[in-house]
Amino acid sequence: MLALIPSASKGQSEKAFVNKYLTKLPSVSLSKALTRYRMTAVYTNRDLYGKFTDKKKVTGEYTRGLPGDSVVWNNVYISDSQKFEESFPAGSKKEYMENFKYVPSDNMVKAEAFKEFPSNPENVYARNLVWDMYTFDIFSWQNYDSLKLNIPYIIPNIQGEFDMAEIGKYEHNKIILCWKGVTVVKGELCAVIEFNAIDNLIQLSMGQIKTKGTEQYWGTVYLLLKTKLIEEAVMYSGTIQEIEIAGMKDKFLVKTIRELNVEKIQ
Repeated sequence: MLALIPSASKGQSEKAFVNKYLTKLPSVSLSKALTRYRMTAVYTNRDLYGKFTDKKKVTGEYTRGLPGDSVVWNNVYISDSQKFEESFPAGSKKEYMENFKYVPSDNMVKAEAFKEFPSNPENVYARNLVWDMYTFDIFSWQNYDSLKLNIPYIIPNIQGEFDMAEIGKYEHNKIILCWKGVTVVKGELCAVIEFNAIDNLIQLSMGQIKTKGTEQYWGTVYLLLKTKLIEEAVMYSGTIQEIEIAGMKDKFLVKTIRELNVEKIQ
Protein backbone atom coordinates (compact mmCIF):
# COMPACT_ATOMS: atom_id res chain seq x y z
CA MET A 1 0.00 0.00 0.00
CA LEU A 2 1.44 3.37 -1.02
CA ALA A 3 0.64 6.78 0.45
CA LEU A 4 -0.19 9.35 -2.21
CA ILE A 5 2.06 12.40 -1.76
CA PRO A 6 2.00 15.49 -4.00
CA SER A 7 5.17 15.93 -6.02
CA ALA A 8 6.24 19.25 -7.53
CA SER A 9 8.50 17.37 -9.95
CA LYS A 10 5.40 15.94 -11.59
CA GLY A 11 4.01 19.38 -12.23
CA GLN A 12 1.27 19.16 -9.63
CA SER A 13 1.18 21.81 -6.95
CA GLU A 14 0.08 21.05 -3.43
CA LYS A 15 -2.93 23.36 -3.86
CA ALA A 16 -4.06 21.58 -7.03
CA PHE A 17 -3.68 18.23 -5.29
CA VAL A 18 -5.75 19.36 -2.31
CA ASN A 19 -8.48 20.84 -4.54
CA LYS A 20 -8.74 17.68 -6.61
CA TYR A 21 -8.55 14.97 -3.98
CA LEU A 22 -9.03 16.40 -0.50
CA THR A 23 -11.78 19.02 -0.75
CA LYS A 24 -14.63 16.52 -0.87
CA LEU A 25 -15.31 12.96 -1.85
CA PRO A 26 -16.22 12.65 -5.54
CA SER A 27 -19.90 12.41 -6.47
CA VAL A 28 -19.99 9.08 -8.26
CA SER A 29 -22.60 6.35 -8.42
CA LEU A 30 -21.91 3.04 -6.71
CA SER A 31 -20.83 0.54 -9.34
CA LYS A 32 -23.11 -2.45 -9.88
CA ALA A 33 -20.31 -4.50 -11.42
CA LEU A 34 -20.02 -8.13 -10.35
CA THR A 35 -17.37 -8.09 -7.61
CA ARG A 36 -16.09 -10.89 -5.42
CA TYR A 37 -14.38 -10.58 -2.03
CA ARG A 38 -12.76 -12.92 0.44
CA MET A 39 -13.43 -12.24 4.11
CA THR A 40 -11.22 -13.78 6.80
CA ALA A 41 -11.90 -13.44 10.52
CA VAL A 42 -9.64 -14.80 13.24
CA TYR A 43 -10.95 -15.02 16.82
CA THR A 44 -8.37 -15.46 19.59
CA ASN A 45 -9.69 -16.32 23.06
CA ARG A 46 -7.83 -15.71 26.32
CA ASP A 47 -8.75 -15.58 29.96
CA LEU A 48 -8.84 -12.29 31.86
CA TYR A 49 -5.12 -12.58 32.61
CA GLY A 50 -4.09 -13.08 29.01
CA LYS A 51 -3.63 -16.86 29.00
CA PHE A 52 -4.44 -18.31 25.58
CA THR A 53 -7.28 -20.83 25.45
CA ASP A 54 -8.17 -21.37 21.77
CA LYS A 55 -8.62 -19.69 18.40
CA LYS A 56 -10.98 -19.92 15.44
CA LYS A 57 -10.73 -18.89 11.77
CA VAL A 58 -13.74 -18.17 9.55
CA THR A 59 -13.37 -17.57 5.81
CA GLY A 60 -15.89 -16.98 3.06
CA GLU A 61 -16.32 -15.61 -0.46
CA TYR A 62 -18.84 -12.81 -0.95
CA THR A 63 -20.14 -11.75 -4.36
CA ARG A 64 -22.09 -8.54 -4.98
CA GLY A 65 -23.54 -7.01 -8.13
CA LEU A 66 -26.02 -9.81 -8.80
CA PRO A 67 -29.47 -9.09 -10.33
CA GLY A 68 -31.86 -7.27 -8.01
CA ASP A 69 -28.97 -5.92 -5.89
CA SER A 70 -28.60 -9.33 -4.26
CA VAL A 71 -25.37 -10.81 -2.89
CA VAL A 72 -24.27 -14.40 -2.27
CA TRP A 73 -21.85 -16.32 -0.03
CA ASN A 74 -19.82 -19.37 -1.06
CA ASN A 75 -16.98 -21.50 0.27
CA VAL A 76 -17.45 -20.65 3.93
CA TYR A 77 -15.07 -22.61 6.19
CA ILE A 78 -14.60 -22.63 9.95
CA SER A 79 -11.50 -24.10 11.59
CA ASP A 80 -10.33 -24.36 15.19
CA SER A 81 -7.01 -24.67 16.95
CA GLN A 82 -6.01 -25.10 20.60
CA LYS A 83 -2.39 -24.05 20.01
CA PHE A 84 -1.51 -20.40 19.50
CA GLU A 85 1.69 -20.99 17.52
CA GLU A 86 0.29 -23.52 15.06
CA SER A 87 -1.40 -22.79 11.74
CA PHE A 88 -5.09 -23.47 11.34
CA PRO A 89 -6.19 -26.78 9.80
CA ALA A 90 -8.27 -26.76 6.63
CA GLY A 91 -11.50 -26.65 8.62
CA SER A 92 -14.97 -27.75 7.60
CA LYS A 93 -17.14 -26.28 4.88
CA LYS A 94 -20.49 -24.88 6.02
CA GLU A 95 -22.93 -26.17 3.42
CA TYR A 96 -25.78 -24.08 4.84
CA MET A 97 -23.86 -20.99 3.69
CA GLU A 98 -23.27 -22.28 0.16
CA ASN A 99 -25.17 -20.00 -2.27
CA PHE A 100 -26.73 -18.12 0.65
CA LYS A 101 -28.31 -15.24 -1.25
CA TYR A 102 -30.08 -12.11 0.01
CA VAL A 103 -30.46 -8.38 -0.52
CA PRO A 104 -28.42 -6.47 2.08
CA SER A 105 -30.75 -4.55 4.41
CA ASP A 106 -31.74 -4.18 8.04
CA ASN A 107 -33.84 -7.34 7.57
CA MET A 108 -30.66 -9.34 7.99
CA VAL A 109 -30.86 -8.97 11.77
CA LYS A 110 -34.18 -10.84 11.78
CA ALA A 111 -34.37 -14.53 12.67
CA GLU A 112 -36.26 -15.27 9.45
CA ALA A 113 -33.13 -14.45 7.45
CA PHE A 114 -31.30 -17.41 9.02
CA LYS A 115 -34.09 -19.97 9.21
CA GLU A 116 -32.02 -22.53 7.29
CA PHE A 117 -29.02 -22.21 9.61
CA PRO A 118 -28.40 -24.92 12.24
CA SER A 119 -29.24 -24.15 15.85
CA ASN A 120 -25.77 -24.86 17.26
CA PRO A 121 -23.71 -21.98 18.74
CA GLU A 122 -21.14 -22.17 15.92
CA ASN A 123 -23.52 -20.55 13.45
CA VAL A 124 -23.02 -17.17 15.11
CA TYR A 125 -19.64 -17.01 13.35
CA ALA A 126 -21.30 -17.52 9.98
CA ARG A 127 -23.87 -14.84 10.81
CA ASN A 128 -21.03 -12.51 11.72
CA LEU A 129 -19.78 -12.73 8.13
CA VAL A 130 -23.14 -11.39 6.97
CA TRP A 131 -23.34 -8.68 9.62
CA ASP A 132 -19.71 -7.56 9.27
CA MET A 133 -19.97 -7.19 5.50
CA TYR A 134 -23.16 -5.19 5.90
CA THR A 135 -21.36 -3.02 8.46
CA PHE A 136 -18.68 -2.20 5.89
CA ASP A 137 -21.43 -1.32 3.39
CA ILE A 138 -23.02 1.10 5.87
CA PHE A 139 -19.73 2.76 6.72
CA SER A 140 -18.79 3.06 3.04
CA TRP A 141 -21.96 4.29 1.37
CA GLN A 142 -24.82 5.25 3.64
CA ASN A 143 -22.87 8.15 5.15
CA TYR A 144 -20.59 8.90 2.19
CA ASP A 145 -21.98 12.37 1.47
CA SER A 146 -21.64 13.48 5.10
CA LEU A 147 -17.90 12.87 5.40
CA LYS A 148 -15.43 15.77 5.44
CA LEU A 149 -11.67 15.48 5.58
CA ASN A 150 -10.32 14.82 9.08
CA ILE A 151 -13.63 15.75 10.76
CA PRO A 152 -15.08 12.94 12.91
CA TYR A 153 -18.68 12.18 11.99
CA ILE A 154 -21.01 10.50 14.47
CA ILE A 155 -23.60 8.38 12.68
CA PRO A 156 -26.99 9.78 13.72
CA ASN A 157 -30.15 7.89 14.64
CA ILE A 158 -28.41 4.85 16.09
CA GLN A 159 -31.31 2.77 17.30
CA GLY A 160 -29.69 1.70 20.56
CA GLU A 161 -30.35 -1.90 21.49
CA PHE A 162 -31.42 -4.21 18.68
CA ASP A 163 -32.21 -7.89 18.43
CA MET A 164 -29.59 -10.08 16.73
CA ALA A 165 -31.86 -12.54 14.92
CA GLU A 166 -33.16 -13.88 18.24
CA ILE A 167 -29.77 -15.14 19.47
CA GLY A 168 -28.98 -12.05 21.51
CA LYS A 169 -28.98 -8.28 21.74
CA TYR A 170 -26.48 -5.60 20.83
CA GLU A 171 -26.40 -1.95 21.84
CA HIS A 172 -24.09 0.63 20.26
CA ASN A 173 -22.85 3.54 22.31
CA LYS A 174 -21.92 5.59 19.22
CA ILE A 175 -20.19 5.01 15.88
CA ILE A 176 -17.64 7.50 14.59
CA LEU A 177 -16.47 7.70 10.96
CA CYS A 178 -13.65 9.86 9.63
CA TRP A 179 -12.40 10.37 6.09
CA LYS A 180 -8.62 10.58 6.59
CA GLY A 181 -7.42 11.20 3.04
CA VAL A 182 -6.53 9.25 -0.08
CA THR A 183 -4.03 6.52 -0.86
CA VAL A 184 -3.12 4.11 -3.65
CA VAL A 185 -4.12 0.44 -3.32
CA LYS A 186 -3.11 -1.90 -6.14
CA GLY A 187 -2.60 1.07 -8.43
CA GLU A 188 -6.03 2.63 -7.77
CA LEU A 189 -6.93 5.80 -5.88
CA CYS A 190 -8.90 5.03 -2.72
CA ALA A 191 -10.50 7.09 0.02
CA VAL A 192 -9.32 6.09 3.49
CA ILE A 193 -12.30 5.90 5.87
CA GLU A 194 -11.64 5.03 9.50
CA PHE A 195 -14.31 3.96 11.98
CA ASN A 196 -14.60 3.12 15.65
CA ALA A 197 -17.33 2.10 18.08
CA ILE A 198 -16.43 1.95 21.76
CA ASP A 199 -18.23 0.53 24.82
CA ASN A 200 -20.96 -1.42 23.07
CA LEU A 201 -23.07 -3.88 25.07
CA ILE A 202 -23.63 -7.44 23.90
CA GLN A 203 -25.71 -10.37 25.19
CA LEU A 204 -26.02 -13.79 23.59
CA SER A 205 -28.20 -16.78 24.40
CA MET A 206 -27.59 -19.92 22.35
CA GLY A 207 -28.89 -23.19 23.72
CA GLN A 208 -26.92 -24.04 26.83
CA ILE A 209 -24.66 -20.98 26.60
CA LYS A 210 -25.36 -17.42 27.75
CA THR A 211 -22.96 -14.51 27.59
CA LYS A 212 -22.94 -10.87 28.64
CA GLY A 213 -20.25 -8.25 28.09
CA THR A 214 -18.85 -5.31 26.15
CA GLU A 215 -17.21 -4.90 22.76
CA GLN A 216 -15.04 -2.25 21.12
CA TYR A 217 -14.26 -2.31 17.41
CA TRP A 218 -12.37 -0.14 14.95
CA GLY A 219 -10.91 -0.34 11.48
CA THR A 220 -10.40 1.12 8.01
CA VAL A 221 -12.17 0.89 4.66
CA TYR A 222 -10.30 1.63 1.42
CA LEU A 223 -12.95 2.84 -1.03
CA LEU A 224 -12.25 3.18 -4.76
CA LEU A 225 -12.84 6.80 -5.75
CA LYS A 226 -14.04 6.01 -9.27
CA THR A 227 -16.58 3.31 -8.36
CA LYS A 228 -17.21 3.59 -4.58
CA LEU A 229 -16.55 -0.14 -4.36
CA ILE A 230 -14.58 -1.45 -1.40
CA GLU A 231 -11.06 -2.38 -2.46
CA GLU A 232 -9.91 -3.58 0.97
CA ALA A 233 -11.13 -3.33 4.55
CA VAL A 234 -9.88 -4.30 7.99
CA MET A 235 -11.58 -4.47 11.37
CA TYR A 236 -10.31 -5.25 14.85
CA SER A 237 -12.41 -5.85 17.95
CA GLY A 238 -11.97 -6.66 21.59
CA THR A 239 -14.73 -8.30 23.61
CA ILE A 240 -14.90 -9.23 27.27
CA GLN A 241 -17.79 -11.49 28.18
CA GLU A 242 -19.07 -13.34 31.20
CA ILE A 243 -19.92 -16.88 30.10
CA GLU A 244 -22.57 -19.06 31.70
CA ILE A 245 -22.90 -22.70 30.61
CA ALA A 246 -25.81 -24.84 31.77
CA GLY A 247 -24.67 -27.49 34.23
CA MET A 248 -21.53 -25.60 35.28
CA LYS A 249 -21.54 -24.12 38.77
CA ASP A 250 -19.37 -21.06 38.09
CA LYS A 251 -19.42 -18.40 35.42
CA PHE A 252 -16.13 -17.36 33.83
CA LEU A 253 -14.71 -14.44 31.84
CA VAL A 254 -13.35 -14.65 28.30
CA LYS A 255 -11.51 -11.97 26.33
CA THR A 256 -11.80 -12.33 22.55
CA ILE A 257 -9.68 -10.47 20.02
CA ARG A 258 -11.04 -10.53 16.47
CA GLU A 259 -8.98 -9.62 13.40
CA LEU A 260 -10.97 -9.30 10.20
CA ASN A 261 -9.75 -8.71 6.66
CA VAL A 262 -11.67 -8.15 3.41
CA GLU A 263 -9.85 -8.34 0.09
CA LYS A 264 -11.20 -8.02 -3.44
CA ILE A 265 -10.45 -11.13 -5.49
CA GLN A 266 -12.39 -10.32 -8.68
